[in-house]
Amino acid sequence: MAEAPLIELQQVSRVYGSGEAMVRALDHVDLTIHTGEFVAIMGPSGSGKSTAMNIIGCLDRPTSGSYLFGGVEAGGLDQDARALLRRHYLGFIFQGFNLLPRTSALENVELPLIYKGVPRAERAARARAALARVGLEGREGHDPSQLSGGQQQRVAIARALAGGPRIILADEPTGNLDTHRSREIMELLAALNRDEGLTIIMVTHEEDMAAYAGRLVEFVDGRIARDTVRAEAG
Repeated sequence: MAEAPLIELQQVSRVYGSGEAMVRALDHVDLTIHTGEFVAIMGPSGSGKSTAMNIIGCLDRPTSGSYLFGGVEAGGLDQDARALLRRHYLGFIFQGFNLLPRTSALENVELPLIYKGVPRAERAARARAALARVGLEGREGHDPSQLSGGQQQRVAIARALAGGPRIILADEPTGNLDTHRSREIMELLAALNRDEGLTIIMVTHEEDMAAYAGRLVEFVDGRIARDTVRAEAG
């Protein structure tokens, strides 16, 4: 039997407000993502890309339609169940890094493991290993003010990796970085996808960053306008 898709949106709509104030952020969207894919999501402001990402990340729920995670209905889960799914299966990377300012890189990476109840010694070992995976071995004791923007984003990626997620969800991960550091971060994400088979879903408005992904999904007016598999990414 073929493995179920990792992510499957089936006729998903998301509506906010009602009457004249109603906004249809997503309009009967079908989207399937398999394990090991690197998918870039693009589209103009208000196109639905962020809403789709929030539903995939269990930060929001569909108004109608189905969201299947690993073949299991996840769209209708309550808040606590969605929090558990996020904690155990999803890793998040944000444009603003979201690091605690007066906390070491190691302690920042340990945070999601604390919420998972991982014992202290194992937390530290897993956090050190995650920092080494992103090229920050030896920087464990540095706080964010002692790190460049690119290094801060590497800490954020290590934090996302530490919990052993099935999916990394990256929301404009290079939005606060210069071109050189943006490329470094994208090369790191591409290597995690290529070498470790990690599934990555990334929202970006930068076409040169989207070029690192193996697949490009473009949203317009709440619908998928194009879904393109690239012959060669990067």
